[in-house]
Amino acid sequence: LPEWTQPNGPLFIMALDGCGLACKYILVIFNIIFAVLGFAFLGLGMWLRFSGSTRGIFEIEALHSSAFVIAVTVLIALGSVMLIVVVFGDYGACSEKRCSLKVFSVLVSILALAEVAVGVLVYSRSAEFRMSVVEFYSSMYALYLSSGDPVIGITLTFIHKMLHCCGVTGVPVLEVVQNTCPKPDGWFQHIMMPNCPGIIADVFNSKAPLVMGIFVGTGALLV
Repeated sequence: LPEWTQPNGPLFIMALDGCGLACKYILVIFNIIFAVLGFAFLGLGMWLRFSGSTRGIFEIEALHSSAFVIAVTVLIALGSVMLIVVVFGDYGACSEKRCSLKVFSVLVSILALAEVAVGVLVYSRSAEFRMSVVEFYSSMYALYLSSGDPVIGITLTFIHKMLHCCGVTGVPVLEVVQNTCPKPDGWFQHIMMPNCPGIIADVFNSKAPLVMGIFVGTGALLV
């Protein structure tokens, strides 16, 4: 370094090193979260695709365009893409290879743009998406009734707790999937709870801007 820059040189380099190290650890943590989500999506999608209770749906050509088949395909594709992104991100962060980090940045940017596009699409075609999600839920419900598959049961439990609803009837006493329903809030919900198809329709009817905001916000965070 030139003589006049030597007093500030080491401090400048340490600041860069510290910032770079912090970014590296943040990137690793981000990739760990991304990997967990990717494995969850891919695992659930693969289970629903190849499980004995659901495999038959994919063998019927007339059902290839059904909401259930499309949703499972999206889960598998999304989980696979997320894991590919994680591989490039972790390799680039740990080895400090610029090429891998550039590929990682491009993939994350594509995911971010896809998130924004999906958000806008959901908002502009909320009625179609509402029917597709209700159809997907009804398919999961029917499959659980016919097979008792534990993974489908866990998925229904997650949906019921997230939306705070109970099956297709909303009557805990009569509901055959009562074991997947959330705990009632108050004494009245021991008798009647919101039914899930109705709640899903309400979400898309009244909260379509919020759903679009979540997708667009997630895309912005990825960028």
